[in-house]
Amino acid sequence: MKVVEILQKKGNAVYSVRPENTVYDAIVKMAEENIGALLVMDDSRLEGIISEKDYRSKVVLKGRTSKTTSVSEIMEDQVICVRPTDTIQLCMQLMTEKKVRHLPVIEDGDVVGVVSIGDVVKRVIEDQKVEIDSLRNFINGGGYPG
Repeated sequence: MKVVEILQKKGNAVYSVRPENTVYDAIVKMAEENIGALLVMDDSRLEGIISEKDYRSKVVLKGRTSKTTSVSEIMEDQVICVRPTDTIQLCMQLMTEKKVRHLPVIEDGDVVGVVSIGDVVKRVIEDQKVEIDSLRNFINGGGYPG
């Protein structure tokens, strides 16, 4: 299972804000798109990522205001990325070890998509269902799976 398979199914939509946007603008956009994170892009260059978790821990709990705090002040600038050819297992490992829920997908220096923990879990469940169905068919006399 590869990252490209997730992108083929879900699409390559990339939602982003600029570093100078306010955190309020970012939170509004996340709510509108029903997503938990946005890439921070300066034109086509990936500068960072901002998540609901960043808002909670770096704005709300620090007594800042979202309308006066810029995205660049709270974004994570050490972004963990994957390539389309990377495995879903690698994504799971990175997400677990680094405690992140979103991985930008980079190809030839360009952002070509984003994979979330929900995307990864959904794909693993779908693949396990196919395998279970094949094994059930085999057990019930339907022939060798695969």
